[in-house]
Amino acid sequence: MRTIFIEYPKCSTCQKAKKWLMDNGVAFEDRNIVEQNPTAAELTEWIRRSGLPIKRFFNTSGMLYREKNLKEALPNMTEEEQIALLSTDGMLVKRPLLISDNMICPGFRPAEWEALKQSR
Repeated sequence: MRTIFIEYPKCSTCQKAKKWLMDNGVAFEDRNIVEQNPTAAELTEWIRRSGLPIKRFFNTSGMLYREKNLKEALPNMTEEEQIALLSTDGMLVKRPLLISDNMICPGFRPAEWEALKQSR
């Protein structure tokens, strides 16, 4: 099983999440969200596989989200337009983002991540 950990290294939540992965012996491929932003194709697949609403993949507490007034703009956009927007800048994407064969988790929720330990 391949696990991808997408992070912004300066983010304290991402640092906690990375420590959790290492402390729990979860092997992962590390990816910097600024240097290698998820593509529209990746986001489309991950959103579909997750079963989560697309809004969960937006960094709603981020400065860029507020600057672009996305709280007002997103409801008027199609899903394709929202995904295209997400793929333009990693700072719009909720992080950390954990991708594995059996789960897609935007944000750090240790209880959800526990499934990774069982699947090793």
